[in-house]
Amino acid sequence: MASSFDPHTISNHGRAFLLQLARDAIAARLHGLSPPATRPDDPVLLEHRGAFVTLKKNGRLRGCIGYIVGVSELWIAVRDNAESAAFKDPRFQALQDDELSAVHIEISALTPLVPSSPEDVVVGRDGVVVERGAYRAVLLPQVAVEQGWDVETFLDATCRKAGLETGCWRDPATTLETFSAEVFGED
Repeated sequence: MASSFDPHTISNHGRAFLLQLARDAIAARLHGLSPPATRPDDPVLLEHRGAFVTLKKNGRLRGCIGYIVGVSELWIAVRDNAESAAFKDPRFQALQDDELSAVHIEISALTPLVPSSPEDVVVGRDGVVVERGAYRAVLLPQVAVEQGWDVETFLDATCRKAGLETGCWRDPATTLETFSAEVFGED
């Protein structure tokens, strides 16, 4: 009988490690310390994968930064993006020490990008990258679900985020790529 185990799925232990690493990286920055550098032994955490770290406070977005593609090992991407989400997201002021305990951390570990067409996009499964010329934006798979969007609304929102007109995804000069994400967060 074939196993349904995916060798690239992050184990519960790996998830706990990454979530603690993200929190520790933010705390280190708040206290003027170097980021954690303990390299994990889990081979899945050593894969080069895109990753986003999302911070929420009282259920509202407080920061979200990530890499769409695997520019570094997953654990490094999570560590670095946690710090960036807390202190470098241009939509928010830098996180303050008294906010850290109220912040909920969510990690999205991405699969590689796949060229796609609008009819291939599935809400809840796919994240979307829209690009035309110098304009590019990404929305994670969970955004459409959280907002209650259908596919067209999801694609339109990605176009607007890129600074493009609504419906730009219909233009043949616009490229569309999708990915999926393993999303997990603190309880």
